[in-house]
Amino acid sequence: MITAKEYTARRRELMSTMQGNSIAIVAAAAEKVRSRDTLYPYKQATNLSYLCGFSEPESVLVLIPGRDQGESILFCREKDKLRETWDGYRVGPEGAVADYAVDDAFPIGDLDDILPGLLEGKERVYYAIGKDADFDRHLMSWVNGIGGSSAPGEFVDLDHIVNEMRLIKTASELKLMRQAGEISARAHCRAMGIAKPGIYEYQLQAEIEHEFMASGATAPAYTSIVGGGKNGCILHYIENREKINNGDLVLIDAGCEYENYAADITRTFPINGKFSREQAAIYDIVLEAQVQAMAKIAPGAAYNVANEITIAVITQGLVDLGILNGDVSELIEQQACKEFYMHSSGHWLGMDVHDVGDYKIDGQWRDFEPGMVLTVEPGIYIAPDSKNVADRWRGLAVRIEDNVAVTKTGCEDLTAGVPKKRSEIELLMAG
Repeated sequence: MITAKEYTARRRELMSTMQGNSIAIVAAAAEKVRSRDTLYPYKQATNLSYLCGFSEPESVLVLIPGRDQGESILFCREKDKLRETWDGYRVGPEGAVADYAVDDAFPIGDLDDILPGLLEGKERVYYAIGKDADFDRHLMSWVNGIGGSSAPGEFVDLDHIVNEMRLIKTASELKLMRQAGEISARAHCRAMGIAKPGIYEYQLQAEIEHEFMASGATAPAYTSIVGGGKNGCILHYIENREKINNGDLVLIDAGCEYENYAADITRTFPINGKFSREQAAIYDIVLEAQVQAMAKIAPGAAYNVANEITIAVITQGLVDLGILNGDVSELIEQQACKEFYMHSSGHWLGMDVHDVGDYKIDGQWRDFEPGMVLTVEPGIYIAPDSKNVADRWRGLAVRIEDNVAVTKTGCEDLTAGVPKKRSEIELLMAG
């Protein structure tokens, strides 16, 4: 887990980058109504989680650089025996100071009385405008209420600073991401082990998510994708209601959230345990693309190198199978494979599945650095109605996705615990 000491270090690092006579404000995520008087499971605003680990709604973190190493103040709900009986325990201001190592804490009901005074006389406010319209309005009313030269005159985007901090993972963060990867890998293995023709997509989803929770994960990191047959051609297919028939491939994209950190794995396998000739041909191209891309991920390499390699390998493979026709170099230049490989090779991964951090700096792809974590997920999707494609290829979909941490000398596969070689998959499914 992330310790109070590390949260304190994160806040101090952020405050050290802020200009003088400034204040940072981080608001909690709002609760969301699911249906009438029931709510969706609560998910804290990620940057507030990152800076102090506080998980309750109706909270605001305030950071004030200056004396010593700066001051951190948390506004949160008061202890309330009646509400706690109905809705669950609350930390309360005293508990916030004791458990989360903030310098001071106040009831959230006092925000209107205290925050304007903290804003008064400050030159600039570090804040993420546009994420919460209601809180934006409150903040502007406080600033406008101060008026004159005492009111802050500048707003600075807080997200950009925190996002760059989050991009480089610490040793403790990488430890949590390894655990998330190991749990998610076991879940994929579990699904492969029980898969058989006639099973429903939602049954495989249930097996995967059972393993998540039984292993200590708090929830899926995103809605699990279980696409049998042609459903695998839908990149974000989440209905997961159909029967998977003998001869189908099944594409599962699922990962758990563990201690606020996400895993994101995709595997594709034959529901009957044996790849057909056509399935194997497509699968081998995708696997080769991933292997070659991961081999190039190392400090100093440009982020886009993985995408360029996957496009080159997939284009060549599709030409070899006769699905694409023409000169390979020209087809790569024309991005001809986009009909069958329409997404990029991956994304940053961390507390969010599609995690924060710029991919380019001054218009140029940024270089990998130790501590960055990303997915590598090439795929080929041949829609059932693809034109100029032989019938035997139509409806085939393959994606292979792993989570990779950049190390000092190369990269580490955090999700290697689930097989991806065809022979290994078939062996696992054979029992």
